[in-house]
Amino acid sequence: MYRRLDPERMPQHVAIIMDGNGRWAGKRSLKRFFGHQQGAEAVQYVVETASRVGLPWLTLYAFSLENNLKRPRTEVNFLMRLLKSYLTNNVQRMNDNNVRIQYVGRTEELPEEVRERMRYAEEATRKNTGTTLTLALNYGARSELVDAFRRLVADVQRKGLCPEQITELDIHRYLYTAHMPDPDLLIRTSGEMRVSNFLLWQIAYTEIFVTERLWPDFRGIHMLEAIEDYQRRERRYGGLSDGTESDDVESLPANQMVV
Repeated sequence: MYRRLDPERMPQHVAIIMDGNGRWAGKRSLKRFFGHQQGAEAVQYVVETASRVGLPWLTLYAFSLENNLKRPRTEVNFLMRLLKSYLTNNVQRMNDNNVRIQYVGRTEELPEEVRERMRYAEEATRKNTGTTLTLALNYGARSELVDAFRRLVADVQRKGLCPEQITELDIHRYLYTAHMPDPDLLIRTSGEMRVSNFLLWQIAYTEIFVTERLWPDFRGIHMLEAIEDYQRRERRYGGLSDGTESDDVESLPANQMVV
């Protein structure tokens, strides 16, 4: 699989919506907790593959704002314990693979003991220069935009800028992800055809790959298959493909023009 990939067309940033832990467990008549445990194992397989192929940025939708608000408190508490365990037990593996970890989301709302482990893992991997693994925790794209606009408005008022002077680049600077490129490829597991409030601003021109495979069964090889599919596509960013001639509307007779 590695040899089938074109090193000149590798994505710089892959984002993944990790979905299907509960269904994986349900199909095996297991409690949802077991699905989450297997999902955490899948994370490390994918991270290590990203490191081996030299993927600069990998962002995983680990825990949404909606998860925090709408799931049973016992499940949320289990997910927090699982996150603490992952951050404690996998730092050495991340260092061995030259992986740096960071986070986006309203992380200040997470329990202090979780944030302490987050700080520990971030500091312990800070000097690594390979793949940057970003965990989206207590994250929602709409809340990200709200936070960005609040900061932008405060700065506009402080600096006395006119609203007409605000550009897309200004908004980008206030996003959680301002320091990283937008995703080239978004992968969603479990076959669901929606983006679930994930990186709404950033995926405006992102290629999307959906697989029926549930997240606990997802491995690095499956990410490489998604990248191979991505490399077969032609990214147009709203323009025309090379060699495609645009219609010369001005040369058409008036009676042939459709309004």
